[in-house]
Amino acid sequence: MTEHHHAERILILDFGSQVTQLIARRLREAGVYCEIWPFDADPARMAAFGARGFILSGGPASVSEAGSPRAPDLVFHAGVPVLGICYGQMTMCAQLGGDVDSAHIREFGRATVQITENCGLFEGVWAAGSQETVWMSHGDHISAPPPGFRTVAVSEGAPYAVIADDSRKFYGLMFHPEVMHTPHGAQLLGNFVHRVCGLARRWTMANFRDTARAAIKSQVGAGRVICGLSGGVDSAVAAALIHEAIGEQLVCIFVDHGLLRAHEADEVVSLFRDRFNIRLIHRDASDLFFTALAGISDPEQKRKIIGGLFIDVFEQEAQKLGGADFLAQGTLYPDVIESVSVSGGPSAVIKSHHNVGGLPARMRLKLVEPLRELFKDEVRALGRELGLPETLVGRHPFPGPGLAIRIPGPVDREKVSILQKADAIYLHEIRAAGLYDQIWQAFVALLPVRSVGVMGDGRTYDYACALRAVTSTDGMTADVFPFEMTFLNRVAGRIVNEVRGINRVTYDITSKPPGTIEWEHKILI
Repeated sequence: MTEHHHAERILILDFGSQVTQLIARRLREAGVYCEIWPFDADPARMAAFGARGFILSGGPASVSEAGSPRAPDLVFHAGVPVLGICYGQMTMCAQLGGDVDSAHIREFGRATVQITENCGLFEGVWAAGSQETVWMSHGDHISAPPPGFRTVAVSEGAPYAVIADDSRKFYGLMFHPEVMHTPHGAQLLGNFVHRVCGLARRWTMANFRDTARAAIKSQVGAGRVICGLSGGVDSAVAAALIHEAIGEQLVCIFVDHGLLRAHEADEVVSLFRDRFNIRLIHRDASDLFFTALAGISDPEQKRKIIGGLFIDVFEQEAQKLGGADFLAQGTLYPDVIESVSVSGGPSAVIKSHHNVGGLPARMRLKLVEPLRELFKDEVRALGRELGLPETLVGRHPFPGPGLAIRIPGPVDREKVSILQKADAIYLHEIRAAGLYDQIWQAFVALLPVRSVGVMGDGRTYDYACALRAVTSTDGMTADVFPFEMTFLNRVAGRIVNEVRGINRVTYDITSKPPGTIEWEHKILI
């Protein structure tokens, strides 16, 4: 699409960094539209994109290695600003006539840079003579910058930590401004897009809503759209947006597999039928799913069973409608990026972990994916713009296969009921304590062990459960949420006393250390 909020845009070239998506997040937060493409995308397509600036991401390679990736030459001849980050700085230096070699002192983690001169990136953020904390991750360094560049910041292990060519508006950063561990990094990126590239704040959810609605109308015409609701944020926002665009041409199908959180199925039906008056088919297929899952322990097999049955049931209900022309999906921008990832490593595993599968080609449906440009927090913002309730918009991420993967080992109705009750207590106490919005994801897992205990005058032989909660600012890095012991004692006491079948509660304190990047909201589910 080329509507007004896309008219000014930045192209980020990905060299395989784990945090490339964070660059895009920071630019979106600054109100500037951007996309992430592989560094080796078609140069003609890059030229046609009409970027007002390029950002070269970090990456795991070494510029000195034979065959290591390079930026297309057009990046440096397009007449627009360029910002190189970490590996991006190295390849920019090497390609423009500088020298790069292996660092005598490698820097990984927090470091201090000394600002030696001012430049366009620093205006209003850093000043010459100051010392600033940044996040480094490099094994190479620049031994001689390219002609035309000057050094504006140094560190112990990087004599050219920041280089600048203000005449061409080319800048290179040895550190990662996109991560939260660089305190003023977002402001530096904001300076690049606003002060250096001269872009306005055009990217808002209000603008997106208007242009997306028009695009949906244009794509669908008089056709019928079916949308599979899951109870999650993405499908709900997609359905609300599409309904706003085409009204009765949309029919939602809610396949209830019986593996949702307590009362969630009723909430979905009530919200879409009663509040938004959207046509909704509610199919209770829980008997079918529990029968198929009986005795199955392998988590990947459980996912495939649930995904396959979901497709079968969805197709059955779609056929009862007499056919449709389009299928609406809540595809997000991270899914789009992962599908063309330059590293190609974990993408397929993550997708298998997170999703239940796609619909078969035999249904011959064209896709409507109105959210494919958005990150998760942008979807939440759009949901608020559309008037969806905060209880839905702010809901913690939930896996497509539901509670089946929060129950290691075989799944049955009894275990699901036990887990639903424990999870409901945990989330209720989190909300009552005013902590829900401070936590990225919190849930209970029913452990595949039973223990002997004493309650009152009798012995018990029941399950143990684990409480999990992580914090995240971007959904890419995560850390354990620091509950107070009084809170944990209260939750554990309620669960043991109120949920028959559980006699032991543990708290999972595992987390990814700062600098270790994973899709935690997809992995911990």
